[in-house]
Amino acid sequence: MAILFPTVPDQKYILWGFILLKFFLQYLAIDQVYELHRDEYLHLDLGKHLAWGYSSVPPVTGLLSWLIVKLGNSVFLVKFFPALFGALTLVVVWKTVKFLGGGTFALILSATCILFSALLRVNTLYQPNSLEYLMWTLVFYYLVRYTASGLSRWLWLAAVSFAIGFLNKYNITFLLIGLTIGIFLSPARSLLRSRQLFYATGLALILVMPTLIWQFLNGFPVFHHLQQLSDNQLAVNSWSGFLIEQLFFFTGSLLIILLGLISFFSHSAFRKYVYIFWSYLIIIAMYSCLKAKGYYAIGLYPILIAFGSAYLEKLLQTGWVRYLRPLAIALPVLSFLPVFSLVLPVLPPESIIAKSDQFEKHGLLRWEDGQNHTLPQDFADMLGWRELAARVDSALNLVPDKKSTLIHCDNYGQAGAINYYSKNKYYDAVSMHADYIKWYPLDEMEIKHVILVQQANDTDPGRERERNLFENVLTIGAVENIYAREYGTKVYLLEYAKQSINDILQEEMNNKDTDH
Repeated sequence: MAILFPTVPDQKYILWGFILLKFFLQYLAIDQVYELHRDEYLHLDLGKHLAWGYSSVPPVTGLLSWLIVKLGNSVFLVKFFPALFGALTLVVVWKTVKFLGGGTFALILSATCILFSALLRVNTLYQPNSLEYLMWTLVFYYLVRYTASGLSRWLWLAAVSFAIGFLNKYNITFLLIGLTIGIFLSPARSLLRSRQLFYATGLALILVMPTLIWQFLNGFPVFHHLQQLSDNQLAVNSWSGFLIEQLFFFTGSLLIILLGLISFFSHSAFRKYVYIFWSYLIIIAMYSCLKAKGYYAIGLYPILIAFGSAYLEKLLQTGWVRYLRPLAIALPVLSFLPVFSLVLPVLPPESIIAKSDQFEKHGLLRWEDGQNHTLPQDFADMLGWRELAARVDSALNLVPDKKSTLIHCDNYGQAGAINYYSKNKYYDAVSMHADYIKWYPLDEMEIKHVILVQQANDTDPGRERERNLFENVLTIGAVENIYAREYGTKVYLLEYAKQSINDILQEEMNNKDTDH
């Protein structure tokens, strides 16, 4: 390492440097023009309704959101937890490299690969993905430790990590399937018959049982969610598109990942971990067949980066090739810098439009509907929410009786954003969308007035239905930010109900349950 530094600092100081840099970059990676993402508003509202499961996610997100709400519900806190999980993923990779015998070069290389990757974008959003990838990496790490030592505590820790991952996002089930088949295909297959695995599996089952019971009692909403996902989003995907996407998450680290896969066969010390290779292939194959979103597989790569970094250090150990080490570390950084402003919301909308050809070339303007739009979908989902909440507050100022007023929205993003920004409401906004359908306060209030939040593409612009149900129908305003996905969404004030709105909403909710 003398060719990199005159004197090499202690490894723990280097690690802390990477951790601090990680947090700095996460907060730097969002321009102030952007607000929270529509999914983040939903996830925060889960914290007000703690349960062992939700229709959108398992219970861990709700628990984290409860903590965020209790600590003040600030944007800083919302962004802190994904940044923390990203930093911990880096730490686990660091510990894996160190356990594999990697020195300072391999440690710095692995940390650089993790830092300058798609994880930088993932860790800007308060979604289950950041914790998901951490849990995948931990499961791999603990299995590596168990394979090397045979000590049962590592299996127990792997089981706990899997259980937390399952309680965070059910997608980790694919990791379980891939690992089971991968271990069966490897010399480590004796693990599948061990009593230690039986006990560890029992522990994991006990930990996840409450959410499984919740799923059973609620008719397994996870399957309905998966069906909707398949019909509305995955239908426009392709297996080839999924595979191509894998090349862009860790572009500057592709060589390291490839070396990680090769190392299981070419480096004798790593051959006992070959089940990771088979697990990778099996999970990628499963996702390809399902035409999954590319980012579902991101959790596979940190462990491969750890093995690849340790292996490359051995390859560049002696002779003139050791002078290639600085280049290996620089490559992830140099590869990420050109796309930094493309994949992260660091540019305001006007600047993105000025560079639209670059965004389109990288496929970043393609939304879930398969069409290209002005901004990347995630960016458009981070605009217009304060404006919408302000329109709702304007409507609330006209209502003398807020205790009898319901805020009824088209989708979960609208409801969540209003609940986050509005300071003028008595009851939280609700929607027939996602988990909000369970939170209508029909038993607590008799609805006399409704603030209706309706998307621009509604089929009844004259509000004929509402005019038959209410004495007055007033148009309050609309979202005017042309870059927002909610552009044109209108807010109406419906005053003095002519009949029971509670009964009408209850009937709609019952029909929704029947559809499920």
